[in-house]
Amino acid sequence: MEYYSDQINGAQPRDVEIIPPNVWGGIVSIVNGLIASGAFGKYFPEECPDGQGVYATNEEAFKLSLRAEVPDIEYPFVTEETIGESYFSEKKPYSPNYLSVLDLIQFCHEHVAKPIQGSHHSFFNHYHLSFDCDEGKEEFRNRVNRIFSRNRISYELKDTGNIIRLAPEVLSDALNTARFTTPDSTLNRMLEESRDKFLSPDEVIRRESLERLWDAWERIKTVLKPESKKVSATLLLDKCASEENFRELLDEEAKKLTTIGNKFHIRHSEVGQVEIQTSGQIDYIFHRLFSFILLVSKGLA
Repeated sequence: MEYYSDQINGAQPRDVEIIPPNVWGGIVSIVNGLIASGAFGKYFPEECPDGQGVYATNEEAFKLSLRAEVPDIEYPFVTEETIGESYFSEKKPYSPNYLSVLDLIQFCHEHVAKPIQGSHHSFFNHYHLSFDCDEGKEEFRNRVNRIFSRNRISYELKDTGNIIRLAPEVLSDALNTARFTTPDSTLNRMLEESRDKFLSPDEVIRRESLERLWDAWERIKTVLKPESKKVSATLLLDKCASEENFRELLDEEAKKLTTIGNKFHIRHSEVGQVEIQTSGQIDYIFHRLFSFILLVSKGLA
C-alpha cells in the first residue's frame, strides 16, 4: 500500500537521525503483535503440553535473549516515562537511545518467522505452528521500513539484517554507483571501507569514515610515483585536466582538502585541532573529498 499523501507529495527527504517516541511506539506495536501471533516461536518456542509442537512464542525466553543481546532495551517495552513526583507527576512519551532501537530491530529480524497455523488442538484451544522464515523477515522489513519512510528516518533495514544509514540525496547516487577499480587494490579497499563506515547508523563510525577517506586521499597522491608524493600528485592532477583554468581549480582544491585533513580532527589527534561537531558537517566534508577522489581516480586508469 502507498499512502495517498505520498502519491501526491512524492518521496520526502530521509534526514531524521534519531528515533522519536512515535516511531518507537510503532516499532513496539509491530513487535508486540508478532510476539502475540507466535512469530518468534521458531527460535523461542512455547511447546504444546502434549508435546505435539510449537503453538506460541515463549516470552520469557525472548526476554532473556533480548536482555543479553540488547541490554538497554527493557521488555515488556517501555513507551512512557514519569516526570515529576507523586501528585504532580505526569507521563510523557519515551523512546530509548536510537542505536538500541536499531539493535532491537536487527534482533527481531534475525528471529522472526511467519507463523502458519496447522492442526487445531481443541483441548487447549490452540493451533500448532510451522514457520516461513523468508516471508516473515520480508514482512517485518517492509513494515519497519515503511514507518521509517513515513517519518523521514534516515535508516533502512536490508534483507541481510543489517541497517544502513541512507546517504543525503546529493551523495546517494555517487555512493551507490561508485566502483573502485584503480590499479591499487589497497586504495580500492580503503575507499570501500570509508563508504561502508559512512553508511553506518552510528555517528562515531561515520566519523571514522572521514579518517579512512583521508587516508585514501594521502595514498592516491603517491600511486603514480611512490618515491615522491609531490611529483606523484602533480602528475595525477595533470592527467585529470588539460585545460589551464580547471587544472588550477583542481590544484587549489587538492591543497584545501589536505589542509582540512590536517586542521580538523580527522587524521590527527593533537590538542588544538578543530572538532567536527554535527552529522551534517560529517556529510559535507565527506562529500567534498569523496567527489574529488572519484574525479581524480580516473587519472589512474
